[in-house]
Amino acid sequence: MRRFLDMLYDGAAWLAALAMIGVLLMVLLSIISRQVGFHAPGTDAYAGYSMAAAGFLALAHTLKRNEHIRVTLLLGRLKGKALHGLEMWALTAAIFLSGLFAFYSVRLAWQSRVINDISTGNDATPLWIPQIAMAAGTVILLIAFIDEWWLELSGRRTTTANEEALHNE
Repeated sequence: MRRFLDMLYDGAAWLAALAMIGVLLMVLLSIISRQVGFHAPGTDAYAGYSMAAAGFLALAHTLKRNEHIRVTLLLGRLKGKALHGLEMWALTAAIFLSGLFAFYSVRLAWQSRVINDISTGNDATPLWIPQIAMAAGTVILLIAFIDEWWLELSGRRTTTANEEALHNE
């Protein structure tokens, strides 16, 4: 199971990286099209869709690499059961919030598909297509938080504090 979850997080990160390349390509296409005098409709919208996809798909991988922002002022001073209790509380709250976010993101994409909602721009993209990346990213983030919760509960969770972050003022 551990191998599958790590592959899931890494796969989402690779898709996020491809989405960032999509942003680059859309921006370049927009610049080049203006320079040579032709119009490439929808490049701004597709750059935005790609940026959103990159952000959401990278969330779980970032969490699993301990790169999310954490308030270490209190965490650095706690030890033992107090630290474990605070971590369990925070992870439980994160599961609840990311679960809501995942539920409503999936619901939004589903409803956009059912009612054939399209963007208002020149591209007229069916909105469920870019919303899939947001829904997938939030679902994978929920899975990652559940994974972290289980690791913390079983005593196998390791968090390495970034020394630079601890000493940065």
